[in-house]
Amino acid sequence: MPRPEAVTFKQLRALQAIAEHGSITAAAEAIRLTPPAVHAQLRQLESSFNARLVERGGQGVVRLTMQGEAVLVGARTIDTALQSCADHVRALNEGMEGMVTLGVVSTGKYFAPRLVAELQRAFPTVDVLLRVGNRDTIVNALQSASVDLAIMGRPPRVPEVQATVLGPHPHVLIAPPDHPLAGQGALPPEAILAQTFLAREEGSGTRILMDRFIERLASGSPARVMELETNETIKQAVMAGLGIAFISRHTVTDELRLGRLVELQADTLPLVRQWFLVHRSETPLSSAARRVHAHIVDQRGAFLPR
Repeated sequence: MPRPEAVTFKQLRALQAIAEHGSITAAAEAIRLTPPAVHAQLRQLESSFNARLVERGGQGVVRLTMQGEAVLVGARTIDTALQSCADHVRALNEGMEGMVTLGVVSTGKYFAPRLVAELQRAFPTVDVLLRVGNRDTIVNALQSASVDLAIMGRPPRVPEVQATVLGPHPHVLIAPPDHPLAGQGALPPEAILAQTFLAREEGSGTRILMDRFIERLASGSPARVMELETNETIKQAVMAGLGIAFISRHTVTDELRLGRLVELQADTLPLVRQWFLVHRSETPLSSAARRVHAHIVDQRGAFLPR
């Protein structure tokens, strides 16, 4: 009964050398073993398969039996599989293959798809997955290591991360073009605080920044805050005249250019923060993630809306 589990690579190499060179002596020289060592490997291989694998002819010449040819086919298949495996591992080690998950806060969804498309063109054998969520969602994803890299406005304190500046992130007040405060120059704090603010949910990075902006105006709060789930809903609500909004300029680039929205002026606006590319300090990046990280940083913010 054949026992393939007992077969070793050395035994298969010995058989391959015999098949290639036609004698045990020549095979031994080719694989840098002694003829007795090659003979021993052959005997063990024959024992594992319970069959004669070679036949001896005159002057030390040997040829493979039908059973030996069958084992040779298996040995070559194993060699091919191992070489393919080695090539795959080498590609992973060099960052040429792999999977990288990029987390992006909701405000970044206006440029993140273009960035991911660029990454896929630059690294066609690396799967770059995009995950979009509010700030709490992306911070939690970093904490659980379910994303490799993340783009956000303010790096979290927990988990500890390494952060690289990508480019400026301006925030503005928006209103419909026919709003009474539109075109009035720098507005006094009381005029701004008298408005209804359309805002993201608690925990959103933009909401945190809006609350700080309002606090600086007059240590007060607007009379009304209406929470909406997405930036798209906020934009539509502002255009419908439901209120004004403190929002990332990167989310309203097209609407401002087309005149569907306008910026309201104030002494502290635009409030400019930075976009950061972050990853966990204590978790080493894979080779593929390091290449993606370097490529994003080398862009120097070219993918950000202008």
